[in-house]
Amino acid sequence: MQITEKNFGNGYQLITIKNEAGFQLSVTDLGARIVSLGREKNLVLGFDSAQEYLEKDVFIGASIGRTAGRIENGRFTLDGESYHVTTDSTTGHSLHGGQPGFETKKWHYTIENGDDEASVIFTTVSPDNEHGFPGNLSVEVRHTLTKENTWRITTKGLSDRTTLFNPTNHVYFNLTGDVTQSVAQHKLWLNSPAFAPLRQDSIPTGKKVKTSGTAFDFQKTKTLADVFTSDFEQKNLVNGIDHPFFLTENNLVAPAAKLTSPDDTIELVVSTDLPCIVIFTANFGEAALEMHGKPLADHGGITFETQIAPGAEQFSDFGSIKLAANEPFETITNYQIHLKEVKNHGNQS
Repeated sequence: MQITEKNFGNGYQLITIKNEAGFQLSVTDLGARIVSLGREKNLVLGFDSAQEYLEKDVFIGASIGRTAGRIENGRFTLDGESYHVTTDSTTGHSLHGGQPGFETKKWHYTIENGDDEASVIFTTVSPDNEHGFPGNLSVEVRHTLTKENTWRITTKGLSDRTTLFNPTNHVYFNLTGDVTQSVAQHKLWLNSPAFAPLRQDSIPTGKKVKTSGTAFDFQKTKTLADVFTSDFEQKNLVNGIDHPFFLTENNLVAPAAKLTSPDDTIELVVSTDLPCIVIFTANFGEAALEMHGKPLADHGGITFETQIAPGAEQFSDFGSIKLAANEPFETITNYQIHLKEVKNHGNQS
């Protein structure tokens, strides 16, 4: 495996792992984030410098924490004690653990290289009472690229006080490699029989609703355009998808999701040991970001944010994001890319 490091601006570094097939993963110590993934084209959304992330969108591709998603009014109870964490001035809710969060930290990193895979291991400490959360929380995020074109994220955490911890990675995929193209013609299969509907302010209602019979049913593969053109109330609420989906299985053997490019030449297979995936279809509308000198299309990407469902701090049916003092936390998600060739008669090899 070939590894290179270069200046990413603003004192940050860009680290690139390249396997023998020429497939590459680039990550940066700004937010322990993924910047690019692919061979001939970049299959994830990203910017060309640290400055662009800081100016345009600090969440794209970043490690998110302490808690992914929103905490209503920034309030929760833990072991009988009430906490009020930092909230967003616009919504009044906590978002992604409060800002600035994991996404703008400069993470320490080390590199491990081997014949079959290589990793960049990022570490940071979130100090006790950062944004109001209890405990000194040590976090490790390991980005690995394998010779089979799998990008693996391993996240670990350890706190000296009982706290909340629900990390994720805020990656966006666009398998065309063209940020001006919507993901509408991408095909999605999702191993999920239920999703969490949202209120008007994007807080989960606390219910689990069956996907069957709704526009959010991906148990049979269909294009994302089927959702975007539907009149489903939850789609209309956010102009797309921005919802937690509960998985039938959560292990590293059974696929949780499959996303296929419009031309059927690239397939992404997601597997995870976490029980939920938050899918967000980059519902940015016409006020699009500029990326690589081009305007990002509305619905120009799709996330697969593996985690415990947002709202778990108040809805026990969603799971638990309580991390007991001195109890190690570890989770793994695999994103495997299959590169296919389409023959002249249309069959895939």
